[in-house]
Amino acid sequence: YVGGEDAASHSAGGRRTERNTAMFMAPGTLYVYQIYGMYFCVNVSARGPGAAVLLRALEPLQGLDAMRQRRRDARRGAAAKPLRDWELCNGPSKLCQAFGIDKSFDRRNLTGDPAAWLESGPELPPTDIGCTARIGMGRGAGEWATKPLRFYVRGNRSVSVRSKSERLSERSEEH
Repeated sequence: YVGGEDAASHSAGGRRTERNTAMFMAPGTLYVYQIYGMYFCVNVSARGPGAAVLLRALEPLQGLDAMRQRRRDARRGAAAKPLRDWELCNGPSKLCQAFGIDKSFDRRNLTGDPAAWLESGPELPPTDIGCTARIGMGRGAGEWATKPLRFYVRGNRSVSVRSKSERLSERSEEH
């Protein structure tokens, strides 16, 4: 979300509220909010007032047993099939469940909080990075719903759900 001009952002029009205050704080501040009254999503504030990056997914590399237990607990011990590693964090709310991220993480800064941080991964060649329109944008987002502002690692199974056209497009680029 690029800030106030982004009609799909919680900070559209420069609107600052108690809920989205973290989007206006120093870069690296977590903005955690609830959706559907039961799931959390986490964003990291970026440069510019109201700018933030939604963490849609990640590839879990460590702590998989703890993530699996948190997801199982969040699913209320559902007798569903066990989650595969790539399914643990392949969506914004799944990522929050796996890491135990809730509203208590809102406004924490990744640069100085011992309980919340990001680590750099391997440098990727630009050809490995996919770019599409964002997912789940409402009608009120207008042209912002179709802007290519969603980035992901091509071919990574942990990427959150992609549309059929995105999968087909990626396949055609491979051939």
